[in-house]
Amino acid sequence: MGSKELSPIEKIFCSDYYDNIVLYNANDEPVEFEQVAIVSLRGRDFCILRPVILFEGMEENEAIVFEAVRDEDGELRLDVVKSEPIVDKVFDEYYKMLEEAIANDSKYENLEDD
Repeated sequence: MGSKELSPIEKIFCSDYYDNIVLYNANDEPVEFEQVAIVSLRGRDFCILRPVILFEGMEENEAIVFEAVRDEDGELRLDVVKSEPIVDKVFDEYYKMLEEAIANDSKYENLEDD
């Protein structure tokens, strides 16, 4: 029996999938994204994705925050988060997650002492 191909959204939330994903924009054009992080805040799930080919006006270090929501049919979809306060909270949580990961990784011990 063959396994079912995961949807792009399922790939994002699959803990064993780290490759880039392809989403489709409003014009039904494929856009390839690098997965940066998944962040859960107050029972809501967000993902931070970075387009492989940056959109016009984007800086190299910028990424886009999406929220995973269910539509009226119960299907999971990603909505771009446009609220700056929510985007800021998602990135604040992401930076905390990074700091914790580094603090818990022994290969980073003593780096600050150099």
